[in-house]
Amino acid sequence: MTKTAWVFPGQGSQALGMGLDLISLATAREKFQQAEDILGWSVLEVCQGEAEKLNQTLYTQPCLYTVSAILVDALKDKGQLPEVVAGHSLGEYVALYAAGVFDFATGLSLVKFRSQLMDQAEGGKMVALLGGDRAEIEAAIATEAEVVLANDNCPGQLVISGTPAGVDAVVSKIKVKKAMPLKVSGAFHSPLMRSAASEFAQALQAVPFTDAQFPLLSNVDPTPATAAEVLKERLTQQMTGSVRWQEISQQLPILGVDRVVEVGPGKVLTGLIKRTCEGLILENVGSLADIAN
Repeated sequence: MTKTAWVFPGQGSQALGMGLDLISLATAREKFQQAEDILGWSVLEVCQGEAEKLNQTLYTQPCLYTVSAILVDALKDKGQLPEVVAGHSLGEYVALYAAGVFDFATGLSLVKFRSQLMDQAEGGKMVALLGGDRAEIEAAIATEAEVVLANDNCPGQLVISGTPAGVDAVVSKIKVKKAMPLKVSGAFHSPLMRSAASEFAQALQAVPFTDAQFPLLSNVDPTPATAAEVLKERLTQQMTGSVRWQEISQQLPILGVDRVVEVGPGKVLTGLIKRTCEGLILENVGSLADIAN
């Protein structure tokens, strides 16, 4: 019997036009309206507007959450459910929604506040490192107090985060195929986000979580968990903690998963998992047509 995991992409997977085909679904129209009431602006309008606006953290995160959550609803309406869920950074909020930990409005309200805090972040830099020797990269990071490994995405793809001077110093000490600065406002997933994380944690404290309906692999701890208090504590750590996606990918076959469905725009996670694990069935659901198929 096939055991399926649903995984949800994070910031960087957004694309103009995403979600527009979903408007034909009555449940989607209700969610888009609910989102507009919460956000004070239209996800649909942003998704068919200017790329520059969609790519701003303030808009990217709520749009991705909304579109991915609607795709979750559509899959469930077809009678489909996963056995395991996980999400990359922002995608973890969709995973929590999919697992029934909170409702759509609660999740979007959290994402709205998260995006506001992260959009206001300044003075940081993130760089994706492609290729290179991991031990050498980690040794270089160890020499810079204000730089951390922010994302461990897959073999040969790491992201570092920290002060601009510190990040540049690390890059100057290593040999990689490519060092690609990310278009972000701050040093996400690093201690430089501590102030924003503290403010977010206070808001998160008051939000009711329920136990997950199926195991969730968190970014900061890729071991399966369903307990509400555990999932909330892990989410509290996420803004300053590393995204351990390679370990999440490696957990999937250990848990008996043989089919992975990336639910949301793009195929970023599919590529990362393919480079980490062999033999998994990899599928994508990013549109109404994908659901029909």
